[in-house]
Amino acid sequence: MTLFIPAGYKPTLSVQDTQEAIKYIRDTFQKEFGRQMGLTRVSAPLFVTKSSGLNDDLNGIERPVSFDTPALPGEEVQIVQSLAKWKRFALKQYGYGMHEGIYTNMNAVRRDEIPDNTHSIYVDQWDWEKIIQKEERTEQMLEDTVRVIFKVFKHMEHEVWYKYPQAVCHLADDVYFITSEELEKRYPELSPKEREDRITEEKQCVFIKRIGWPLSHSGKPHDGRAPDYDDWNLNGDLLFWLPALHRSLELSSMGIRVDEESIVRQCKQAGKEERLSMPYHQMVIQKELPYTIGGGIGQSRLCMLLLNKAHIGEVQSSLWPKEMLEELADTNIRLL
Repeated sequence: MTLFIPAGYKPTLSVQDTQEAIKYIRDTFQKEFGRQMGLTRVSAPLFVTKSSGLNDDLNGIERPVSFDTPALPGEEVQIVQSLAKWKRFALKQYGYGMHEGIYTNMNAVRRDEIPDNTHSIYVDQWDWEKIIQKEERTEQMLEDTVRVIFKVFKHMEHEVWYKYPQAVCHLADDVYFITSEELEKRYPELSPKEREDRITEEKQCVFIKRIGWPLSHSGKPHDGRAPDYDDWNLNGDLLFWLPALHRSLELSSMGIRVDEESIVRQCKQAGKEERLSMPYHQMVIQKELPYTIGGGIGQSRLCMLLLNKAHIGEVQSSLWPKEMLEELADTNIRLL
């Protein structure tokens, strides 16, 4: 556990006002996001079967919470870790057309997460997915979509400033794009997280592209990515500078999804070729699923950013290590 307690930190909203602000931000954001992106809201599952191949393993080491049920004898049921694959499957099943899409509230449990200022074992985010043409699987499409999402964040800055001017965190005026390879070349002596902090402090908002493939200098990926949902050449993370913590905060991970070629190439690179026989993977390989772009946006992290909070527990009710609670006891950081 790594906990950072910023010197002189004092939240400008009470716990009661913070709770009201959380609801306001969530309600307002999803309406504006759906409107700007042309998405409709759908319901999402809390769990899927392991055999379906619909669950994600994120960095490849996180263990999903799983259980059995008499309703499905012989099946292992898993709480979702993300909805990246399910959303693409749902777009086909629900009959969505070209350039139509969905968003949903995703709640999950990440049992292996190490809690700190920005991480919790409870995850809440908006997941979204949109159908595109194969010819639109380009870096330009990715960047154009990031700019639309950034526009929604800026809209939310103004909304929160209007209601809570004493608390709002002022955001960058634009988003800066850089690849993970370019970032490593710029700061070869730094760790990936240190690189993120350095570039985000300078630019205030950064989208780091092409995450998953090993980098030239270190021979390691900038960050881990499952091989079977994002195309590693057409994905990235959106980061903002959070003044309260004096570090970068990832708000969204997104990308154009794998096609019939990249899913095979990336599963081989990751040593996960056995997955290619799963139902979902076969649907991608056989071109039975639409080509899509999608991602997730952290709900609690968005509240953290817009209200300039120092700990995710100030905007989310979760469980925290005893040592963390003891360390925070005499500070101004009040966990929900």
